[in-house]
Amino acid sequence: MKVAILAGGLGSRLAEETDVRPKPMVEIGGKPVLWHIMMHYAHYGFHDFVVALGYKGEVIKKYMLDYCSLNRDLRVSTATGKVKMSGSPLEDWVVDLIDTGIKTQTGGRIKRIAPALGNSTFMLTWGDGVADIDLNDLLAFHRRHGKLATLTAVRPTARFGHLEMQGDQIVEFSEKPQTKEGWINGAFFVLEPEVFDYIDGDSTHWEKEPLERLARDGQLMAYRHSSFWQCMDTIREKRYLETLWDSGNAPWKIWEERDACTSDGARRLHRNGISATAAVGRA
Repeated sequence: MKVAILAGGLGSRLAEETDVRPKPMVEIGGKPVLWHIMMHYAHYGFHDFVVALGYKGEVIKKYMLDYCSLNRDLRVSTATGKVKMSGSPLEDWVVDLIDTGIKTQTGGRIKRIAPALGNSTFMLTWGDGVADIDLNDLLAFHRRHGKLATLTAVRPTARFGHLEMQGDQIVEFSEKPQTKEGWINGAFFVLEPEVFDYIDGDSTHWEKEPLERLARDGQLMAYRHSSFWQCMDTIREKRYLETLWDSGNAPWKIWEERDACTSDGARRLHRNGISATAAVGRA
């Protein structure tokens, strides 16, 4: 089953980061949030990705092209230009990177990547949110109800502390009470190919007409996820995710650590946005 990831938006509320890269390439713990999302899916056995590119899509292309060289040890022959990689195997992913236009809306991006997704059930999410969703359970839920579309319903964290008051007295203070907020669309969809017929074209917002029509037709179901979910729309949210990652207790990190096989030099190149091959060429 293929996993579609929308990675083409401008990310204007993260302008401090997205002036030079698309939002899915903003890093959490030294890795793009896109990598975190793909690792989550891969943990459940989903290794075939279709990434819809738009704003600064070339940055994501370059990252994927350089992924092997930046995350393995290299032996380079300067006389012949031959490069031999060594170290632990990397993730076994197949990634289609498809340009879907700078101004294309979310629905349009989904329709544009339809040929790469084929005529079968697929998963879909945004390239800026992480969660600890059991994807196998999500898929089983989708197959049980037999409708065209499943979205993951989540309870957002409150931005400000929640107050319970009796008169002027505060009787309860809660910093982030998820249970006291309503359910919202948390992405992490499972979809049937018939949903493409609900999308008119590039100007269609997936979150508007297509989902509204699917709901009216009785074809949209909600998988309720009450555990961790967090989008990364702002610098504040990015810093929150960084804090969780640095603590060693990031709730969305459900995959096993593989043996570190990246040299210190390659790590430095990665942080500086330089490919190993380009660095060798300059040397």
